[in-house]
Amino acid sequence: MSKLESSPERPLPLRRVSQALAEWIGRLGEIWVEGQVAQFVRRPGVQTYFLTLRDIDANLSMQVTCSRNVVTEPLAEGARVVIRARPDFYAERGTLSLRATEIRQVGLGELLARIERLKQLLAAEGLFAAHRKLSLPFLPDTIGLITGRASAAERDVVENTRRRLPGARFAIENTATQGSTAVSEIVAALKRLDARPEVAVIVIARGGGSVEDLLPFSNEALLRAVSNCRTPVVSAIGHESDQPLLDLVADFAASTPTDAAKRIVPDLAEELRLLLDTRRRLRSAIHRRLDTEDELMAGLPQRLRRGISNLITSGHDENRRARQRIRGRLATVLDTATAENSQLLARVVSLSPQAVLNRGYAVLWDSEGDLVRDAADTFDGEPLRVRVANGEFSVTVGVGDQPV
Repeated sequence: MSKLESSPERPLPLRRVSQALAEWIGRLGEIWVEGQVAQFVRRPGVQTYFLTLRDIDANLSMQVTCSRNVVTEPLAEGARVVIRARPDFYAERGTLSLRATEIRQVGLGELLARIERLKQLLAAEGLFAAHRKLSLPFLPDTIGLITGRASAAERDVVENTRRRLPGARFAIENTATQGSTAVSEIVAALKRLDARPEVAVIVIARGGGSVEDLLPFSNEALLRAVSNCRTPVVSAIGHESDQPLLDLVADFAASTPTDAAKRIVPDLAEELRLLLDTRRRLRSAIHRRLDTEDELMAGLPQRLRRGISNLITSGHDENRRARQRIRGRLATVLDTATAENSQLLARVVSLSPQAVLNRGYAVLWDSEGDLVRDAADTFDGEPLRVRVANGEFSVTVGVGDQPV
């Protein structure tokens, strides 16, 4: 189809635009569409049924018409269906709808198979990994709670939490917890609570129900929204036997709404009891330590006296042994020095002039007191002094004697 030409001076009439839209949409042909039945109307005497089909994840719906023979089994509101339909644009009213030629309800087996495939996909992406889990706060400032209005789950969470911690503050978001609008409402409430800085933990709670009733809590859009939250999320869906995929993505999965209350806040009475018990044990430990120190201080003088006495005795013995070692070393040194001195004295004596005289030699001095070494240095009649081993005497050089 060619493009419609228009301008401010030559605008198209509305009927022409409507006809063009009808022609464009008519070219789509038949398509398969999945959705959830939000409304099913059967008018008496009319061969056409009217349905409102809502998107499973988004807040979007469209009207569907079909003949009576297309619906082979009753369609309950909230049922999931796959339809074969042709888009139909009503030019007179400017509305878009689907004309169904075949409607198939999605059975429980198919729903469970889809949940299992989604579980494997999210597990492969790491959305269930332990390292992604956020720790729950010990004392949350404000508790975000997403649940049905005036539901038993809301009452269980609020009452059991305040029984454990009186004065606990809640930011409650009431939403649909089943049906075609549940996912979009829960995701919107989750984003609002996650944006509030005072909300320290968010609880998504619902009582038990059938597999079909709990389908919103295995919805991919909700699971990814929970995974992207900066605030820890607690899943408290159904009974202990129920396990929607939300339990795997949430930071903590409580078995029931009552169990969630026990997990998000401490029991004040129990904490006080533990505190008192800790104080008693601490006081008892301090008293035992003081008693031990008192006993140690009482025996300190005796231990100190014994210690000083032992130290003095030990010092005295060590001093005595040191004196003995010093005396032994000095005696050894003196004996060695005496022996060396005796040897030195003997060598000195053997080399002295007196030793030579003792062997029979004599020493002569002339009249001038010089030592006579050569006979030619003397003359006849010269008086000489002679020294022998025992004393001295004078002699005169004889006349006529010739020096030898």
